[in-house]
Amino acid sequence: MVDERKGQAYAGLAMLLVGSTVVASKLIAAGAPPFAATALRFALALPLFLLLLRWRDLALPRPDRHDQALLWLQAGAGSVGYTVLLIKGLAWVSAADAGVLTGTLPAVAALFAVLALGERPSRATLAAIALASLGVLALNLGQAGISLGWGQVLLLGAVVCEALFILLNKKLRLALHPLQLSTLMVGGGLLLALPMAALELAQDGGRWMSPAALAGIAYYALVPTVLGFVLWYAGAARISGAQAALLTALMPVSALLLSALVLGEPVKGQQLLGLALVLAAMALLAWEQRRASSHQ
Repeated sequence: MVDERKGQAYAGLAMLLVGSTVVASKLIAAGAPPFAATALRFALALPLFLLLLRWRDLALPRPDRHDQALLWLQAGAGSVGYTVLLIKGLAWVSAADAGVLTGTLPAVAALFAVLALGERPSRATLAAIALASLGVLALNLGQAGISLGWGQVLLLGAVVCEALFILLNKKLRLALHPLQLSTLMVGGGLLLALPMAALELAQDGGRWMSPAALAGIAYYALVPTVLGFVLWYAGAARISGAQAALLTALMPVSALLLSALVLGEPVKGQQLLGLALVLAAMALLAWEQRRASSHQ
């Protein structure tokens, strides 16, 4: 019981740190080009992941061509695509809205599993997808029409990129330790982001990033990316998959609260409604996972 509670604490803290990436990305969006910020984030995180590999006595894997292609696609979508679109979207959208939007990831991943993998959706899964969709629409209450703004489209694109990462991971033939996969994603993301980062900096006329953006990048790289990884997998090893899935609900809550506390953004009624609908979707998915595991 003590070990399980420790696992819940570790995984919960990891999700709180993941939620803080929305606030860090808001700071980055105001003072740094997105690809350059992404490349710098990975450049800071990669040496620490390599040290963690050495500490755990794990070698970098040698995948076949099939898995190499999938890993490059994962790095492009989950590492570069997610980070760049998150930063770009936050140039137009509040961090509070972004927290709700990125919280739809479990439901979007479930939708992708149905559409791309042919998985048969349960009623709970369909209800969770519907609730998450209503949560996104709730952010537009009180506005003219229900159309999504450009920033919201970019943020949903970031969620789609992360859902693609999850989908592609299921197609890998080689069994990878989470630390090996994370190191490959950071290294691959760095290589993919560098060309566009160099172009951005060349077009910047010699101007560099603002101090606040640099602080946001350093925080993003070292705390949620590296420390968040260590905490999440230390926690996930001690708790069930359903418990881990339920704890992901802390991410949008963290993003919403930190946007108010750190950035001073007002919390609006439609954001609270959207958050409630997204949390309900997460709870349904966690319940479904627990029910499925109990029948195995």
